[in-house]
Amino acid sequence: VAELRALVGAMLRSEPMEIESRYVETFDRGRATSLHLFEHVHGDSRDRGPAMIDLVQTYEKAGLYLSADELPDHLGAVLEFASTQPAALAKAFLGEVAHILNAIFSALLKRESPYASVVAAVLELAGQKAQAVPFTADEPMDEAWAEPEAFNGCSSRGQSRPGQAQPIHIVRRDAAEQQRAA
Repeated sequence: VAELRALVGAMLRSEPMEIESRYVETFDRGRATSLHLFEHVHGDSRDRGPAMIDLVQTYEKAGLYLSADELPDHLGAVLEFASTQPAALAKAFLGEVAHILNAIFSALLKRESPYASVVAAVLELAGQKAQAVPFTADEPMDEAWAEPEAFNGCSSRGQSRPGQAQPIHIVRRDAAEQQRAA
């Protein structure tokens, strides 16, 4: 509770843009701290879509509907759904994602983020203990989003790689025309 109060106090003393910037840097610029829970399980695989559909159907069976711009696996949506359920169901539902929450908690601890206390509180509500677990560290953002090298390094000077000799192949004109005709 003291850590949550400290986080809220720090936010109240901060400029809104600073809070937003810190939030984006923490949760939107890396997979390890992503609040999209299925990102931790499925990544960008095709399995993520069916899992999302199942989760939407779970929400809809309870009479809850997401707007078109909301993803069902975002922790905010998951918590909102859990808040509408009887305590035992909410606790069980959150318990099913506790391993993911512990991975997020661990990544936040490694970053020394005060948001770790929020995830710890959610785990406590689920009847789970917040504990550091191994997690996959994010690769640097520049490397993750880098474009692949076009033409395998072929430069405009005709070299296969800059600084390397480019082999040439001499072909007789008659042979080249015969190949094209074939």
